[in-house]
Amino acid sequence: MKSAAFILPACLSCGAAWAQADSASAPVSSQVSLIAQLAQLGGGLLLVVGLIFLIGYLMRRVGPLAPQGGQHIRLLSSLPLGPRDRILLVDVGGKQLLLGASPGRINTLHVFDEPIAEVSAAGTMNSDFAKTLRGLLKREPKP
Repeated sequence: MKSAAFILPACLSCGAAWAQADSASAPVSSQVSLIAQLAQLGGGLLLVVGLIFLIGYLMRRVGPLAPQGGQHIRLLSSLPLGPRDRILLVDVGGKQLLLGASPGRINTLHVFDEPIAEVSAAGTMNSDFAKTLRGLLKREPKP
């Protein structure tokens, strides 16, 4: 967004300079044309670099969107305990494990004999967010 704020004034000023260059002599118009081309090149470069950073940030926040097929390890639930520590409920081949994860270390807290959370066959998670979203999508708009 910030790069777009810089690009628009640069393009407008280049357009105005180009219009003035038509009435000026040939050496001045070539200089303005060069400045306009450099401004357009710099603006495009800033836009592309900004998009790369934006996509990188979104991928870190959202994570991979495509489900990984054929895996025998599934993350059933996750509970953050702090900024860097979390508790994970993982299903490994039908057995559920409670793991404590911190930077540089993962500990097995408990191995459950009987499953405490259901694992859907389709591979989708039945989280509270998914249930809420599904309920909102099924709800009809009020007149």
